[in-house]
Amino acid sequence: MIRDEIGLTSPKDWCGGLGACGSCTVIMNGRPVLSCLTLACECDGADIETAEGIAKSGHPIIQAYIDNNAFQCGYCTPGFVCTSKALLDRNSDPTEADARDALGGNLCRCATYQQHPPAVLQAARELKKT
Repeated sequence: MIRDEIGLTSPKDWCGGLGACGSCTVIMNGRPVLSCLTLACECDGADIETAEGIAKSGHPIIQAYIDNNAFQCGYCTPGFVCTSKALLDRNSDPTEADARDALGGNLCRCATYQQHPPAVLQAARELKKT
């Protein structure tokens, strides 16, 4: 529905709606959720954030992902970005282990896994400056 009816293209359907890849992750009421497993009726009145909104807001996670080359093809990136932002919203000073744990449900076809935790830590440092 997010893609087809609303036109937001960041949530992807890599695993065919099985909830196995994390590429469709959005933030709903402050928590990362798999949009492919979330019923529209559950979203009534909810605050939903997508990678488009995170980018529009100027959140430092976007620049951190660029600076750390935390993507190649970009297919999984929106899910990682949403998951990363949700982590930073609830933990302003994550460790590398915190980042790895939070991102554990996201898969990447290009295997850029090592680049994601440094991006999260960079964004955390930037958020502290503001």
